[in-house]
Amino acid sequence: MSLLDIRAASLGFDSRVLWSDLNLSVEPGEFIALIGANGSGKSMLLKAILGTQPLSSGSISFAGKPAGQQNHLIGYVPQHRNSDAGLPLRVIDAVRFGLDGHRLGFSLANKDAKKRALAALREVDAEHLANEPIGKLSGGEMQRVRVAQAIMSEPKLILADEPLSALDLKHQQRVSELINEQRERLGSAVIFVTHDLNPIIDFVDRVVYLAQGRHSIGTTDEVMRSDVLSKLYGAEIDVVRNQGRILVLGAHDHEHHEDEEWA
Repeated sequence: MSLLDIRAASLGFDSRVLWSDLNLSVEPGEFIALIGANGSGKSMLLKAILGTQPLSSGSISFAGKPAGQQNHLIGYVPQHRNSDAGLPLRVIDAVRFGLDGHRLGFSLANKDAKKRALAALREVDAEHLANEPIGKLSGGEMQRVRVAQAIMSEPKLILADEPLSALDLKHQQRVSELINEQRERLGSAVIFVTHDLNPIIDFVDRVVYLAQGRHSIGTTDEVMRSDVLSKLYGAEIDVVRNQGRILVLGAHDHEHHEDEEWA
């Protein structure tokens, strides 16, 4: 049995189809890059995996049960929000939410929870930030904290929703490495939403590319091709490779911008 099974899944609103007939099985330890135009439904797919967004049709199961029933086994790295700057919460308390934020009733004893939170921060080279207010962190520091929060419960699946947004190239590379290091340490699968494949290209097993209500799934070499992306977008798209990097030309002309929530 695969860790995550998505079967004939479709999601649409009114007359607009974000994606349809999506079939994907994810194995433990697999690194999946989820790429697509703005508004193609990348974040909505993560929400469907978490069980917070109902499908129009099809099914999703995780760890042998319907989506939403095993979320304690999922680590979630959310998108960067400017509103985080106003939070008075300390880093160590924010990281603890990754362990017992989903629980009802009593949580772990403070001493044990603090120990595990510090260990998670140590894994992402951020133990020195433990007592800092969340609102004072830089973008790179904040993403380290989000990764620490996501790995607190030693998840079987890490969902990273554009964790590289608002980061410079140096921090993009380090955050990508941190998530991959945790995948290797925990044996977790990763679904990593990004607009740019290059920072994670060395870690990726397969690519899921969403565009214009269609999708393509395969290895980087199978999906990141001019003919494949041109078919997805229904327009001429050029994929250029240079010194190990991939540049997609023309895709931005066909992106949707109606609703960032659908990204």
